[in-house]
Amino acid sequence: MSRGVLVAGIGNIFQTDDAFGVEVAQRLAGRILPPGVRVEDFGIRGLHLAYELLEGYDGLLLIDAVPMGEPAGTLALIEPERPEGTGGNQMAPVVDAHTMSPDVVLATLANLGGSVEKVLIVGCQPADLQDGMGLTPAVAAAVDDAVELCCQVVSEIIQPAGKGSRS
Repeated sequence: MSRGVLVAGIGNIFQTDDAFGVEVAQRLAGRILPPGVRVEDFGIRGLHLAYELLEGYDGLLLIDAVPMGEPAGTLALIEPERPEGTGGNQMAPVVDAHTMSPDVVLATLANLGGSVEKVLIVGCQPADLQDGMGLTPAVAAAVDDAVELCCQVVSEIIQPAGKGSRS
């Protein structure tokens, strides 16, 4: 039985294109999604996200501005590397609410003893991460495509391969 999928928009609305994940999550919240899918704008509250994941989810879809060296507005579906186990002398990552990256969220979750089976990131190449309000035109133009990509990815996580039929 599925424990559900959490779709989390992350980013800082006061740093121009870093608000990408927040904007996409807000638009997704108005969509009808499959049962078991929860969408939330976590903004810069990465520690809250890590604690929310302790509630138990089968899947996590993060939405974030991700510098990839591509043209601004380029979307990518990224499967992040999983953090190593947290035994022995391993240190917990430094938590800074203003720079809570997906890597830090996942490492914090692991340090808290939690895990998520499937983690994906819908990332968008930012044009500007300086202080400012509002997305740049290239990133704003990618929001609708990102919403569609998120819907597609969530459907694939909820409906595991081999279940249902497509003819």
